[in-house]
Amino acid sequence: MSVVQVLALLLAVSVAVHIGTVGSLIARRAGHSPAGALLVGASAAGTACVLYLTAVGVYH
Repeated sequence: MSVVQVLALLLAVSVAVHIGTVGSLIARRAGHSPAGALLVGASAAGTACVLYLTAVGVYH
């Protein structure tokens, strides 16, 4: 992998973790159980990572 690909992957993971954390905190604040909030955050993180990596793949 080139340096640009590694940096793009790190950026995707970083953004996905931040989105997942915010999603989980919002879900918890909205009244979901901790397990439910974790599932919401994980699905938000997975979706964000897939969308970002798909966009990077299409661009290159």
